[in-house]
Amino acid sequence: MIILFNKPFGVISQFSHHDTHPTLKKFINIPNIYPAGRLDTDSEGLMILTDDGKIQHEISSPNSNKYKGYWVQVEGEINEKALKNLMEGVIIKDYITKPALVNLIDEPKIWERSKPIRFRKNIPTSWINIEIVEGKNRQVRKMTASVGYPTLRIIRHKIDMFFLDDLRPGEYKVLK
Repeated sequence: MIILFNKPFGVISQFSHHDTHPTLKKFINIPNIYPAGRLDTDSEGLMILTDDGKIQHEISSPNSNKYKGYWVQVEGEINEKALKNLMEGVIIKDYITKPALVNLIDEPKIWERSKPIRFRKNIPTSWINIEIVEGKNRQVRKMTASVGYPTLRIIRHKIDMFFLDDLRPGEYKVLK
């Protein structure tokens, strides 16, 4: 069984109880399924859950080279040099990220976030689409910060051949 879930902002990517945040258990009551990878509490969007360990490993393994796509709102008007650096790979602490697929996009047609992003009247924002094959902890946020554009909002819309499509936050669909 494969389940596509639109994880809302502030939800922990686990089923076990958490003292301060809701978990997947609040939204999905299907026994014996597990997340194939994680999504930060302050990130939104597509998660895949499954009861098949092989599928779970294939999707979540960093060696699988499966692209994960994110719509990312950054602070400032991002420039071509920053986009090029993200495409080539950037240094984050002690490693260089693999090259990413990156392009400037119009603001996607999405839902209002439960907790609005910070708004600064005199500082514009930009939206980019970034696709990576890695999935290190808070990697996309670290990447945009390393080129001078802090992430304000991040929504995963794609994992390999699976897409968020029209799922609203908190909704899921069972594929098989």
